[in-house]
Amino acid sequence: MAGIIENDGKHWFVARTRHGAEIGVRDRLAFFGVEHFVPTVKTRGWRGRTVEKPVINCLIFIRATQPDALALIHERGLKADYLFDHATRHLMVVPDKAMEDFRRVLDLSTEEGGLMDRPLEQGARVRVAKGPLQGVEGRILELQGKHYVVVSLLDSLFARASVPRAWLEIIA
Repeated sequence: MAGIIENDGKHWFVARTRHGAEIGVRDRLAFFGVEHFVPTVKTRGWRGRTVEKPVINCLIFIRATQPDALALIHERGLKADYLFDHATRHLMVVPDKAMEDFRRVLDLSTEEGGLMDRPLEQGARVRVAKGPLQGVEGRILELQGKHYVVVSLLDSLFARASVPRAWLEIIA
């Protein structure tokens, strides 16, 4: 993934789908040519077949202008609803940098990393200075002698990836 995307009027909106509809909605967005993100994993399903399953149930991230995002639902019949930020009374938006960091950490995750289901105790703010996650900012976590960088979206979705301690620098 290239660097941070320039501000072109597009934002990452958070949409909710029915349980089990994430892949279908993703495929429909791809058909429409809309940038989107649905983290998935491939697992063995029934009769040993490989199946793709979403990592985050019922959520999909859509990058579009607000009018285009709304048109997907109202004019094109996309089976999703956008989440609202009740404090601002606007559609919930994820900043580009936060989405880029979250995607990069999930892409690099192994069985020791990945999506986390609970918030962590506050750790020091860090920036990855080297390696494939260079530039990612998050919080440091140490578990069983390993160091992880943890990033969050919307203060409720957390992802972690193992990073050598020497590659981390403390930031204010």
